[in-house]
Amino acid sequence: MGGKATLFSSTTLAGQEQLVEAFNASRDDEYEEIIDKCDDFLQQVRKEYEANHFTYAELEENEVDLVKLKGWLDKIRTRDVLGASKFETTEQAVERCEHVLEEYAARVYAEEGEEPSPL
Repeated sequence: MGGKATLFSSTTLAGQEQLVEAFNASRDDEYEEIIDKCDDFLQQVRKEYEANHFTYAELEENEVDLVKLKGWLDKIRTRDVLGASKFETTEQAVERCEHVLEEYAARVYAEEGEEPSPL
C-alpha cells in the first residue's frame, strides 16, 4: 500500500467564528442522530418489557446495538475537536441506554434462573 500525506498549517484571517460554528453545528447534528437512536433503543427495550419477552437472543441483539451506539459516539467525539455543545447530552443518553440494558439483562437472567454476568 502506497500513499501520500500532506501536513499544513493555516490561520483564519476572517470568519473564524463562523467556521467554528459551522463545524460544531455539524457535530451537533451527528450527536442528535445518536440521541434519536438512543430513543429508538429505549423504545425497543420498553417493548420487550411490555411483551414480557426476556430472552438471551433479545439481550444479545440489544447489546450489539449498544456497542454500535458507543462506537458511533467515540467516532464523533474524535472529530469533535472544537467542543460541540451536544456531546454531554449525547453521552448521557448513551449512558441511559447502558443502564436500561443492565436492568433488562438482570431481568433476563432472573427469568432464566441464572446469576447476571457483567456487561
